[in-house]
Amino acid sequence: MKVVDIDITGIKNWKSFHDTFSSLFDFPDYYGMNMDAWIDCMDDLVNEPTLLDFGDCRNMNPAQLEIADSVLDCAAFVNLRKVERGSQPQLLVSLFK
Repeated sequence: MKVVDIDITGIKNWKSFHDTFSSLFDFPDYYGMNMDAWIDCMDDLVNEPTLLDFGDCRNMNPAQLEIADSVLDCAAFVNLRKVERGSQPQLLVSLFK
């Protein structure tokens, strides 16, 4: 399994979230910096079991909690797309160590 460590301390708002993922996953230049575009990119780029490890998130601020909640929903949608195409879920998210 591929493990991608996400430094939650560097994610302060939606822009920094999208910048972080764009850099980590080498999203295309036309990446729309929104969660619909995130879903599309993750669906295209994650083709093996991949764990997004956010580390110890017990002290998240409200903006980070909102982002984490959205990541969980959107990761589930990425997996649903894969299952609907006859593949296996590939994207896992860990918010605690």
